[in-house]
Amino acid sequence: MSLGGGTVMSATKSARSERRPPAPSTTKSVAAPPRTPSAFYALEPSGWRDYWTLLHPPYTAWHLSYVLLGAALAPAPDPRIVLGALLAFGLAVGISAHAFDELRGRPLGTRIPTPLLTALGATGLALAAAFGIAASTVVGSGFLALVLLGVLLVAAYGFEIAPFHSDLGFALAWGAFPVVATAYAVGAPPLSTGLAALGAVLLSLAQRRLSTPVRALRRRAVAVTGQVSYRDGSTQPIDAPGLIAVPEGALRLLWPAAVLMSVGVLGARWL
Repeated sequence: MSLGGGTVMSATKSARSERRPPAPSTTKSVAAPPRTPSAFYALEPSGWRDYWTLLHPPYTAWHLSYVLLGAALAPAPDPRIVLGALLAFGLAVGISAHAFDELRGRPLGTRIPTPLLTALGATGLALAAAFGIAASTVVGSGFLALVLLGVLLVAAYGFEIAPFHSDLGFALAWGAFPVVATAYAVGAPPLSTGLAALGAVLLSLAQRRLSTPVRALRRRAVAVTGQVSYRDGSTQPIDAPGLIAVPEGALRLLWPAAVLMSVGVLGARWL
């Protein structure tokens, strides 16, 4: 072997010997955070569970309590009118409004087919209007104006038409309106009706103040970081469960409280 060839081979071997295997990666794989339910009453999306979630049972019951409150304002509310009002508002708010709302971006994450959601919204609203029209034959044709207003409120809020789809629009549509419509149907005094409706508006606004940040955390947030530093030097981490717990804990107490109070005052008229 020539001197030149030996030199080349030696250099090649040296280059090969200097190669090092790549260092192992220190990057740790991060698992995706578990999916947070869209609401405290929401079930895992699938089948019948989607329909339970769509109904928003605690909040639907809360707003139906305003129907009972409006009925309780009359000295002797007709049980037939009260039952009809519960059915009408249950269909309009519990089914129709929530179905229309779910069509706008699937905030609840249900898998209900779009045509079925559309049918639920339209059918619920039509049946609610039918109950209202039937009630007008008993309480008077003037009630038809409230029926028409109710249909418009459900449609405008469900399809996020401003200014109806706002905190105040929510409070007026799902707080004051059930009180006023039911109170009118049972012949309650106007002054008492106005005061009770105002109370329902304030309670509904409080509901929105509590539920809006919770919805944002549950449905849109991907991470929560930070800590609270106290004067004594201690710290407390800030996380999503901690931020959700307080307002949602209040909501869990408020909805049964509203239902029980309304049932109690209406029961005092009948029992």
